[in-house]
Amino acid sequence: MLAQAVGMGEIIVVLVYLLVVGYLGYLGFRQTKSATDYLVAGRQVHPFVMALSYGATFISTSAIVGFGGVAGMFGMSLLWLTFLNIFIGIFIAFVFLAGPTRRMGHLLNAHTFPELLGRRYKSKFIQIFSGLVIFLFIPLYAAAVLIGGCEFISTKFAISYDVALLVFSILIAAYVIMGGLKGVMYTDALQGSIMFIGMIILLIWTYAAVGGVSAGHAGLAELGKQPNIFGGIGFKGWAAMPEFGWGEPKYNLWWIVVSTITLGVGIGVLAQPQLAVRFMTVKSKRELNRAVLVGGLFILIMTGVAFTVGSLSNLFFHDKEVVVGKLVSVTGIGEKPDQWDWVIAKKERDINLNAEGELATPFFGKDEKCVPCVLLHISTIDADIADTHLVYKGYGKASAIMPKAEIEGLGKGGDVASLVGQDVRVRPRATAFTRAVVKKGDRYAFNTGSIIPTYITSAMPKWFGLLFLLTLLAAAMSTLSSQFHAVGTSIGRDVYEQITGKHGSSIGITRIGIIVGIVIAVLISHYARGGYIIARATAIFFGLCASAFLPAFVGGLFSRRMTATGAKVSIVVGFAVSAFWLLFIKDKEARALGICKALFDKHSLLLDSPNWSVVDPVVIALPISLLVFILVSMATKAPEKEHLDKCFK
Repeated sequence: MLAQAVGMGEIIVVLVYLLVVGYLGYLGFRQTKSATDYLVAGRQVHPFVMALSYGATFISTSAIVGFGGVAGMFGMSLLWLTFLNIFIGIFIAFVFLAGPTRRMGHLLNAHTFPELLGRRYKSKFIQIFSGLVIFLFIPLYAAAVLIGGCEFISTKFAISYDVALLVFSILIAAYVIMGGLKGVMYTDALQGSIMFIGMIILLIWTYAAVGGVSAGHAGLAELGKQPNIFGGIGFKGWAAMPEFGWGEPKYNLWWIVVSTITLGVGIGVLAQPQLAVRFMTVKSKRELNRAVLVGGLFILIMTGVAFTVGSLSNLFFHDKEVVVGKLVSVTGIGEKPDQWDWVIAKKERDINLNAEGELATPFFGKDEKCVPCVLLHISTIDADIADTHLVYKGYGKASAIMPKAEIEGLGKGGDVASLVGQDVRVRPRATAFTRAVVKKGDRYAFNTGSIIPTYITSAMPKWFGLLFLLTLLAAAMSTLSSQFHAVGTSIGRDVYEQITGKHGSSIGITRIGIIVGIVIAVLISHYARGGYIIARATAIFFGLCASAFLPAFVGGLFSRRMTATGAKVSIVVGFAVSAFWLLFIKDKEARALGICKALFDKHSLLLDSPNWSVVDPVVIALPISLLVFILVSMATKAPEKEHLDKCFK
């Protein structure tokens, strides 16, 4: 089935690409002679390579597939994240933070982000605590990237998601463990170049597919006026911002888009350990200045294209798409609810219990919000196995917001079941969300992570599917390699060496840490697939880093007055407030974890106060972390002048 889906030529191209990546990892291995080589690439990286490595590490499948899929759900309001990515993630980071980070990293001979913080404040506690936070939580972010990559591999190669997950994880592990940061950055440069070319072609082809720039945006705006599944939380169309306000559920979407997606990720990038360490890989400020333009253009194309295409995919699916293949089966036809297909729209703990704690409907589990539908199962390749699942119609209230697919040659009152076994041409008339139906066990679900892969498979020519596959492989592998490198160095350099005192002897522990991080990420990827988990997991990690590390990081770079005690309290309080908000306030995360329910018999302590339960932790935790950092530093003794002179030489 694999060869039928993609062809032997395409398989060979992918294998050649993987061999090249493996060779670059081998070059990194041969040139890795010391801990400095393994951890910061010998501090001799070319600015172009550093910029592409930074961008390729920053932008992953979580941005292209995950956030692109969210743009398919919620629209072009996500372009505000592109603005913050460029303004904060590139301009602020490179112009204001990169130079001081590089200089202080050199002066203190720091090799990792936690080590930079620990040596700036002369605190072993800060280095160990920061290392543990990174080791424990980067796998969550890595899982988001893995899910994004495996969704496309599974769709493109017509193989199961779990097989794609296993193979992809082994490939990543091989060259990260072998090559250290040199191997990672060499492959990043190649992968960043492939990503850039692929996204440019995707943008041009998408506008051509929807009739041009003006026609595409006008059509998308008009389509957004139709009833939509997200209308109750403030959705105003894919070309408009959600409804703004406070105190009613209809404003929830605005706070999801702005606080979680835009601010959580847009600000959190400044304190990403796997990104900050790249500033310490170049030999002078001049290299950093030369990298700004390359990095800014790269981020603009990567995120801007993903969010624009994700939004425009709604217009393509609704007006342009035609699915051709053999109708293998039709499910969900019947007069009674127990005969319908109940497609999972989201999985959350106890979302279908009534006031008495009983199931509101007997046709699906208590942890599932479902939509009743008739589904068409079609084989688009030469096989009798359905690889495409389309909503034919919805039942009850869902009929107004679900697509009614059109089958060529079948009248309005025709019997769709009579077409089973025949070749059909179907116009799904779907939105991006309702088009992304995937099979999960013996059930079906709407999966945001499948929006971009489905669009690429359906809208783009076959040769571009291969190019985009390489683009996503590049995006995922570049980010994952850096994430797992950070996981390994945090447990080896920042925890093991600091606790045991065996400095310079942790590369073996680092590689073990990478393996452990990969295993954890794979387990999360297996069990957490669905909803918009890719974007949520990314935002959680970015916001956590911002709240815990950003005040101490920025304050340590620019102020001689900030103290170790202030930094310790800030890091712990930022982490604690973020954790509290995720466990007890933010509904989706608190509901999934179940601790708040077990202790207080409610999913969120502020669930009855509209909007609070969708506000991201970074909005609360970062200001508190910054405030306690300043107050405690002002109330404690200033650091020794001799140490400050060493830091700010």
